Amino acid sequence: MIQRIQTVWLFLAAAAAFLTLKYSFYSGNMIGTDQVKNFTSLTATSNLIILVLTIALGVAALIAIFLYKNRKLQLRISLAAMLLALLNILLYFNQTQHFAEGKHDLTALIALCIPVFLLLAAKGIYNDQKLVKSLDRLR
Repeated sequence: MIQRIQTVWLFLAAAAAFLTLKYSFYSGNMIGTDQVKNFTSLTATSNLIILVLTIALGVAALIAIFLYKNRKLQLRISLAAMLLALLNILLYFNQTQHFAEGKHDLTALIALCIPVFLLLAAKGIYNDQKLVKSLDRLR
């Protein structure tokens, strides 16, 4: 299990998902009705939908690590988590429209790395699947 490279990619995706709970994606002044500008940061905990998707994403990556004996299911969960990660990023960008002015933070790269890690994990799982099939043909 730990010797497989996709385990590392899945763990990095889970760690990055849980890091987005703490670190901000966007910082700036919110659009408000009053004249007082309030500086806020957009994290995963700022919006309930993003929070639920982020936690589901991290848990799915952790569950996929322990499904090393069932590569088909592990591949399906990894691809579904990758779609969730892309949806999560889309929701982040949608939430940036609620800011009057601001900028993307450097820690936004953490959220952008999650689908990349999941794609690399899916590639490793697929390569393992091909290797097992070729070894079964030789028997």
